[in-house]
Amino acid sequence: MFIAHLPAGYLLTKFFLYKTESRSLYLMFAGLIASVFPDIDLLYFYLIDNRQTPHHHYVTHLPLAWAALALVASSVLWVVKKTQYLIFVGVIFANLMLHMAADSIAAGIYWLYPFANMEVNLIEVPARHDFWVWNFILHPTFLFEILIVMIASAVRVRSVS
Repeated sequence: MFIAHLPAGYLLTKFFLYKTESRSLYLMFAGLIASVFPDIDLLYFYLIDNRQTPHHHYVTHLPLAWAALALVASSVLWVVKKTQYLIFVGVIFANLMLHMAADSIAAGIYWLYPFANMEVNLIEVPARHDFWVWNFILHPTFLFEILIVMIASAVRVRSVS
């Protein structure tokens, strides 16, 4: 996914805000950051790893790692009796999983790693162009991304007016 992680995160977080009847800008900020955070590994991918390992193989793209972290964070909040902050864990975790689900459409994600070494990739994008970006932008799945951007834009415009 190229352009729709942030708009998809906006829509998901907006849904949480609607369901909880909250207007928290902090919650929206947390959701938006989480929706794109797994791609922070691109810094390592380009600057250190020299593009040797696909960035979806790094820990930032392992759903069970995020699930474990969310469980620990939720447990700590429960033990210290700060359960009002559990909504943040929920929004952040939901957006991280949305990122993984979106990446699973046209790129691979190891959903059950380390228990299973099986990559989930719903649609294989063939390498037809020299510049790899064109393979994704010119693939029909990119229309799905454009649709997400359009819906998020419409929701944003509607919520402002």
